[in-house]
Amino acid sequence: MDGSTRSNCRPEAGHLGRAPVSPANIEQFSSLLTGEAQVHTPYGATEAVPVISMASNEILAETKSLTEKGFGLCIGRPIGNTRVEIIRITDNPITQIHDNIKAPEKQVGEIMVQADLVTEHYFNNREADLLAKIPDANGRIWHRMGDLGWLDSKGRIWFCGRKNHRVVTRKETLFTIPVEAIFNNHDKVFRSALAGVGPKNDETPVIFIEPHAGIADEKAFIRELLALAKANPLTSGIEHIFIEKAFPVDIRHNSKIFREKLAEKARKKLKLQSGRRS
Repeated sequence: MDGSTRSNCRPEAGHLGRAPVSPANIEQFSSLLTGEAQVHTPYGATEAVPVISMASNEILAETKSLTEKGFGLCIGRPIGNTRVEIIRITDNPITQIHDNIKAPEKQVGEIMVQADLVTEHYFNNREADLLAKIPDANGRIWHRMGDLGWLDSKGRIWFCGRKNHRVVTRKETLFTIPVEAIFNNHDKVFRSALAGVGPKNDETPVIFIEPHAGIADEKAFIRELLALAKANPLTSGIEHIFIEKAFPVDIRHNSKIFREKLAEKARKKLKLQSGRRS
């Protein structure tokens, strides 16, 4: 497809399969391969795919351990002549490219891409165009992926989660992939999910945990997880942890977690009404 292609899709997850591929999954699959065969994990979206890729050797040798420490998920370098920029996080439209929109070096921002394969418009959806498309001075269209990440000194992009899944408290902004990695290190945790409840810019962060198997003493398990959270600067502000037997997920592939549904559960558990504690 070329840059003039139009799409009628709304902005969606900026990664293939609509959920990131964990280093653990890559390690498991790589063990089945022989010789110099590698697993390649492409990154993209309906509006721009593929734009970034990375091979398993580099992930397992260099970035896996950093992912587990909360650096984010390294997704690789831009493919071919694809251009990638990290811009300051905003939920507002951006009407033109200028230096002020770029995020400071190594700071988490929104991933923005430009290439021939990037669609220029949504079909009959001006609102979506305003939120996701930015023309530059040369008439090229940049696409805002709706994903957050940062650029390292080796030119690699580190994915930190969806923009609309970030949790903004009075003191800090929490990003799903780095935060959840800390809890996923616990041997009894199958997966975790960060959610925020309360008013914008004053949210209460909560973590939902889906264990590998039944937990005999749930209160003791939560105490362990709270201690784990307090020991790490990325998660030290989290005071509410809930156990969920099975996360609500997209039934097509059991990977895209519906965090909005978990946030609603948390709101009820914390007895929040109209965005404030009762």
